[in-house]
Amino acid sequence: MDKTQNLYDIANKLRIHSIEATCASNSGHPTSCASMAEIMSVLFFDTMKYSCKEPRHPANDRFILSKGHAAPILYAAWAEAGVVPVGELKNLRKIDNDLEGHPTPRLNFVDVATGSLGQGLGVSAGMAYTGKYIDKSDYRVYCLIGDGESAEGAVWEALAFGGKYKLNNLVAIFDINRLGQSEATAYQHDMDLYKQRMESFGWNTHVIDGHSIEDLVKVFEDAKSCLDKPTCVLARTFKGKDFPEIEDKDNWHGKPLGAKAAGVIEHLQSKIVNAGSHGVSIKEPVFNTPVVDISDIKLSEAPHHKFGEKVATRLSYGEALVKLGKNNSRVIALDGDTKNSTFSLKYKDAFPDRYIECFIAEQNLVSVSIGVACRDRAVVFCSTFAAFFSRAYDQIRMGAISQTNLNFCGSHCGVSIGEDGPSQMALEDLAMFRAIPTATVFYPSDATSTERAVELAANTKGICFIRSSRPNVDVLYDASEKFEVGKGKIVRQSDNDHILLIGSCVTLHEALKAAEELSKVGINARVLDPFTIKPIDSDLIKESAKQCGGKIITVEDHYPEGGIGDAVLSVVAEEANITVKKLAVNGVPRSGKPTELLAMFEIDSAAIIEAAKNVLGKV
Repeated sequence: MDKTQNLYDIANKLRIHSIEATCASNSGHPTSCASMAEIMSVLFFDTMKYSCKEPRHPANDRFILSKGHAAPILYAAWAEAGVVPVGELKNLRKIDNDLEGHPTPRLNFVDVATGSLGQGLGVSAGMAYTGKYIDKSDYRVYCLIGDGESAEGAVWEALAFGGKYKLNNLVAIFDINRLGQSEATAYQHDMDLYKQRMESFGWNTHVIDGHSIEDLVKVFEDAKSCLDKPTCVLARTFKGKDFPEIEDKDNWHGKPLGAKAAGVIEHLQSKIVNAGSHGVSIKEPVFNTPVVDISDIKLSEAPHHKFGEKVATRLSYGEALVKLGKNNSRVIALDGDTKNSTFSLKYKDAFPDRYIECFIAEQNLVSVSIGVACRDRAVVFCSTFAAFFSRAYDQIRMGAISQTNLNFCGSHCGVSIGEDGPSQMALEDLAMFRAIPTATVFYPSDATSTERAVELAANTKGICFIRSSRPNVDVLYDASEKFEVGKGKIVRQSDNDHILLIGSCVTLHEALKAAEELSKVGINARVLDPFTIKPIDSDLIKESAKQCGGKIITVEDHYPEGGIGDAVLSVVAEEANITVKKLAVNGVPRSGKPTELLAMFEIDSAAIIEAAKNVLGKV
């Protein structure tokens, strides 16, 4: 039996598995699977090199299914490879099974969750960048993309990135099957148009018949000889290929075949020459990928700024990255052309080969960061203005589903940035990241705690967000101060406190000013620095509130919803005799001096003093 026929047979077996799985679950996308069957057959059983015993071995070639709704054929390919029992495929989408409707890393052969379309190529680009420039290994990265999702701008951001960095170990395969979910795609089978666009982004581009095994084998082999460009394969295919009366027909997206399934399966079986074992040997990878250790990463030296020195927390972020990088060569920093503002520039200057510039493309910045972090190959820090992470929020939430370990630093938070105005002010970011189920949210209040937040984030699983600020603020903590996730600090107290003030960074310093003034009129205010907003130090807050007569004022450079105030309210919601007054930025701000804006939105020391007197009935 020749190899080509074997690969055609495998393609039709994959179609049958996809039909049977989606019929068993009475849901799914068998026609979307059918258009890519030959592509999957050639990739998995002729082109890619991987170990079935260790699907996530660092030396393996990578495959990302960006069109995640075609998950059944991905599962079918791994079943034909021997990793998944064939009988298990009929448990698709069942609540007690990890063969979910779209792929997630619950499965040992899936690196990232897909299904929110347009994100796979950015992740793949991050993996390929790591392979070429950081691991310097032979593994290759293959990403299969639907033509419908190519309307997503994130795809074009990733194409620009791949072309810019000449990722010749990256292959993007576009399954151009002409039909979208509700109607035909914008460009249908205009292959010349696709080709012109891909080539303009610097890709080695081929238009092929996506159902020709011979064309697919050749194009993937040719891609290996292209040394200065990534390769784009534009595969002309048909949705529902070889499904009689269904192929290339509208209104079959996301529908199991139902009563038509038996007839279609019979037709596909008639095309299979060798119904037994597929008779193809999977190629072993080249085991030349370096072993890495990203555990227990420490600062190379303790925080160095002195008590009372004025330092912006965004500056301390950059300084801390450099200290981590001195101790571990697998610390990687990425930014979106804001490095001279976030101070990730310090890391680039110290370790240029471990810094990745993603330019002003925040969705791709996050996706590439997720790709670099895959398979625990690096400790990754991704920075830009915190406001701009809102543009990439879908990528961030998908990162949580992907079980990614990724550290974000968002600078320029709140009205305290001043004259730049509201478009640059992050006022939703705490709420955004607190809503991410795997997230730890750091909000350090001085240089020392910022450096420790960076160190802790490097060793904390899941997504971490560090909120950094533009203004210079006093150093509050000695270099020897110990910080922990979920543990706050009391920065001012007396034996007889009347009210508890809780703030972070700029507002914590305003709270300290207010406490000093309040003490002059006989009101003792305790001041608490939460350090992490998620998890927040519930015990410290409740204990302190009770010792302060049950009176709390929270003050934050953030909108009222979802920030420090709401985090504190969630802690004391079931506690008797505790009241919380929230001071936050109410309404859309404007340009102005930082002090003017803090006063306008009543989150400065004067506003805190007035609120404390009101709460205590001292007006």
